[in-house]
Amino acid sequence: MPPDLPRRPTAAELRRMGKSEARELSDALFGRLAGLARESRAYSYVRGTIIELNMPLVRFIAARYRHRAEDMEDILQVGTIGLIKAVDGYDPRRGLEFVTYAIPTITGEIKRFFRDTSWPVRVPRGTQELYLAVVRGSDRLEQELGRQPRPEEIAEDLHLTVEQAAEGLLAGRACRPSSLDALRDQEADETGSALLDRLGGCDPGIELADFRTAVRPLLARLPEREQTVLKLRFWDGCTQSRIADRIGVSQMHVSRLLSATLALLREQLDDLDADGWADGPEPEGVG
Repeated sequence: MPPDLPRRPTAAELRRMGKSEARELSDALFGRLAGLARESRAYSYVRGTIIELNMPLVRFIAARYRHRAEDMEDILQVGTIGLIKAVDGYDPRRGLEFVTYAIPTITGEIKRFFRDTSWPVRVPRGTQELYLAVVRGSDRLEQELGRQPRPEEIAEDLHLTVEQAAEGLLAGRACRPSSLDALRDQEADETGSALLDRLGGCDPGIELADFRTAVRPLLARLPEREQTVLKLRFWDGCTQSRIADRIGVSQMHVSRLLSATLALLREQLDDLDADGWADGPEPEGVG
């Protein structure tokens, strides 16, 4: 242990440590981290201690996905990568608590993992592994070359045949179906209209049910006018122009009210996530 630094808690001590105590120690260590050179042993020591202190946060977030098909150990590993990115990117001077900053960073890393490894159609395991190898190799080469690599360059880099590299790239179509909002092939359709324009709309009832469930506990905190606008829009299904007529303002003003209120609710929902971590019990069956 470098001199003048607190001893790193043992695994047993970490298990006994309360969340508030771990957060206080993390805050103190972030203060020390800011004054250390990144290449120093002390920096690595303090950084590693902060990561260990906050591993329960990774398990807490991973527990949300325990019913998915992906292996929990893989989810935890990816969540740990997100935690490391959060530790490296966190700046206490911005006035944001680390947990509030880390939760979306860890969650985003896990969701990217699901996006990159979820297959909407059945694909052989070997083809999945080939695709992942080709994608990683392609990303690395693109950074080195400053352009998208050709299949033969990917094949040479990964010691594959050109046919194998092409197969891996083609397999990506099963893993990454075209976005509904992506433009169609310009050669086939010069209008560049989105695929979404050619499909029936999704059932708004499903999205509205999720929205109503999430925000109902928060509505009472809003001013009366904002409550009215949200209820007219998402419960009664009124258009913005209809809402404007009902409350006696312009449609532009209604649009601004909706945007500001939804942004506020989003922040409050994020705060609820952080509070759930701060006050909730350690999830069972994870870690």
